[in-house]
Amino acid sequence: MLLLLLLQLKHFLFDFVLQTPYQLKNKGTYGHPGGILHSGLHAVATALILLVLATPAATLVAIVAGEFVVHYHIDWGKEQITRRFGAGQNAFFWRMIGLDQLLHQLTYVAIVAILYV
Repeated sequence: MLLLLLLQLKHFLFDFVLQTPYQLKNKGTYGHPGGILHSGLHAVATALILLVLATPAATLVAIVAGEFVVHYHIDWGKEQITRRFGAGQNAFFWRMIGLDQLLHQLTYVAIVAILYV
């Protein structure tokens, strides 16, 4: 439970408090440094959490690399969908924000399952 709590707090900080306009604006352009930076910061923060919890090095590297790739593609995909099908902050946009956040949280559930189930 502690790991899940720490990952959720990390997510809130890096997706809502510390995310810069540069990151937000550029997550939908595949390969853009803004999106890479955003997902990279998430991955680094996850690595720090896993280090504190004494996760074995090989497992830590695999989880962090996986989270980076998954996080990047969740954000990129959400941006693609909202740009193509949702104009402005309408109901569709908010459903996509909710789906984006659900997918990120399920990623954290998967990390906990990998380590403890």
